[in-house]
Amino acid sequence: MKPIILVIALAALAGCGVDTATTAAAVAAAKKQEIEQGKKTMEQMQQDIGKSMEQAQQKTERTEEAVKY
Repeated sequence: MKPIILVIALAALAGCGVDTATTAAAVAAAKKQEIEQGKKTMEQMQQDIGKSMEQAQQKTERTEEAVKY
């Protein structure tokens, strides 16, 4: 009788370990996707900032040209 209880207890514990590992893997995958999305967002923001700086520089140059005349 004791060996059967032991086998059942070990099987239950093993099942918990598999469930925990599966959950951890799912969380890790979600975090990885979140990080990748964050990187894409950061790259897009950097491009937008670069464009804004370029436009500001062009506007400054046009203003300086207009002041000269």
